[in-house]
Amino acid sequence: MKTALLIAVLGGLLLVSVIGGLFVWWSLGDVDISLHGMIALTLGCLVSLLLGGGLMFLVFYSSRRGHDDDHHRGPEM
Repeated sequence: MKTALLIAVLGGLLLVSVIGGLFVWWSLGDVDISLHGMIALTLGCLVSLLLGGGLMFLVFYSSRRGHDDDHHRGPEM
């Protein structure tokens, strides 16, 4: 039940943000973006998402493999 509620809430937030983004996009009116601009915008978003996802993967991978354990123990006396 909690999982279904979480998925419903996250889906609702996604829907609200997509609708808000479309509203802002359509309200710009006279702003024209060329095909090259759209390609650059799309590639920039994709690269940002991939970079963020890759960095998060490395954080979790490092944490689960124990690479950070030595730094958390502190200096030995």
